[in-house]
Amino acid sequence: MGVAKAKAKSWIYTGRVLVLANNNNNKQAAEVHHCLLWTPTDSSGGQRRRISWTVVCGVMLFVLGLMSFLTGHVASDLEWCSHKVVAKRRLLKKKMKQVDRLNDVQVDIWESKFSKSYYGCSERSPDYATHNHQLVSNGYLLIAASGGLNQQRTGITDAVVIARILNATLVIPELDHHSYWKDDSDFANIFDVDWFISYLAKEVPVVKRVPEKIMRSLEKPPYTMRVPRKSEPQFYLDEVLPILVKRPAVQLTKFDYRLANDLDEELQRMRCRVNYHALRFTKPIQNLGQKIVIKMRKMAQRFIAVHLRFEPDMLAFSGCYYGGGDKERNDLGEIRKRWTTLPETSPDGERKRGKCPLTPHEVGLMLRALGFENNTYLYVASGEIYGGEETLKPLRELFPNLYTKEMLANEELEPFVPYSSRLAAIDYIVCDESDVFVTNNNGNMAKILAGRRRYMGHKRTIRPNAKKLNALFLKREKMSWESFAKKVKAAQQGFLGEPNELKMSRGEFLEFPSTCICKKPFKFSDLDKNHLKNQTLTSSPEAESEYGRNEEDQGVHNVQNLENAGFVEVKG
Repeated sequence: MGVAKAKAKSWIYTGRVLVLANNNNNKQAAEVHHCLLWTPTDSSGGQRRRISWTVVCGVMLFVLGLMSFLTGHVASDLEWCSHKVVAKRRLLKKKMKQVDRLNDVQVDIWESKFSKSYYGCSERSPDYATHNHQLVSNGYLLIAASGGLNQQRTGITDAVVIARILNATLVIPELDHHSYWKDDSDFANIFDVDWFISYLAKEVPVVKRVPEKIMRSLEKPPYTMRVPRKSEPQFYLDEVLPILVKRPAVQLTKFDYRLANDLDEELQRMRCRVNYHALRFTKPIQNLGQKIVIKMRKMAQRFIAVHLRFEPDMLAFSGCYYGGGDKERNDLGEIRKRWTTLPETSPDGERKRGKCPLTPHEVGLMLRALGFENNTYLYVASGEIYGGEETLKPLRELFPNLYTKEMLANEELEPFVPYSSRLAAIDYIVCDESDVFVTNNNGNMAKILAGRRRYMGHKRTIRPNAKKLNALFLKREKMSWESFAKKVKAAQQGFLGEPNELKMSRGEFLEFPSTCICKKPFKFSDLDKNHLKNQTLTSSPEAESEYGRNEEDQGVHNVQNLENAGFVEVKG
């Protein structure tokens, strides 16, 4: 019985090629397929070796897969880069359109149209526990503030919050008498002490001094310590409280910005109550500040207040150069030596980074580019301007109606002249009452007033976008005024004190007190009420002043009271 012989296929290695042989039993000519693989190392030939079909298929599939992967990867990279370039171009075009749209929109440079939709809200929540006078205090907390008036103001505000955290009795803070300004004013010379104590009665106990009985019982003077900057509340509980419990009195020195920026909502609102309500200037400062405001109002219905920090100490601290040659370098270099920890800086680098205060001329150019006419009235709040009247001259040429406290209250100002902090307090009041507040820097007064004006209804506050403006000032002579003005307006978007800047900012709380600002619910019925209210306020003397509308406010400058007291002459 014959047996069918199976046909066989196999790859045969011949030394140079793989041969696919189709062998038949009848010995017909074999169908041969050649596949060149590689040149053999042995040219003399050798024994033929069979390679399995599985291995060959695996090698071929691997090669094909590798080629597909490489070509596909390159193609996908090219496609990804192409999409990225297109996306960037689209985003750039979108931004340019937004800028053009913003430039086309007429912005009211005197007042934000959204300002009436927000209000300051720092009330205690129902769950907030008021101070229990029967609760035993953990001890007396003494504070030695540091810096100028507004730097010390931040320390005083935080001191109240820390006293609350530690369940301590706060002693009226001691002001800095040894800083650059050499002002020996005490707390009571600038702030209303009795009001400060009574307003905070539900927050923390405050006393004017440590009782004599306690002082006599102390074996050692009050324990003195300096805490790190921006310390969290837990640090005070862990490091300060144990000492306070052991020693009845603890003094914290160089106290400025020693509490963290981000606190829980109740403590943040407490900061607002202290800063915007508990700290009230003394009557003499209030009265003179408001008298200057009234004089400005008599000359113009609206005015701008410019806080011009261009004093020698400010310029020396900044490390910037303003073209004054060797004299400027020597003058400011000597002043800069008093800060031993300041690093070496590049004046050009600082300017490019937007760290240099604007010159008076640059402030004037910015305001004119934003749309303020040259007949606008300016109140300049400043100390000793470096370079004197010559430095101020370009700003005066752009805005001839320029006034200072020295021009408006020469004789009345004389008792305050030896005290820089009291002069700064007068400027503070006028700047706060102005229709538009402008600053050439981002110092302490600029930050605190910016935050306060937001809290009081988002009154227009212009902070220079110094980084972008610097590039424009350098190219000013190479472009038309129309082009320059358009670019300045674009650069200042987000720096005009609009309510939406609160969401964009991650700055210091005193400058952006978002926790203490609430949005009013919209009601159609309010339209008629607001119309009637505006008519009433227009005819009321108190409508002229934020201080008159809020008796818990910084000053309680009721214009009518000033007139009745004989501080202001009433015409007609």
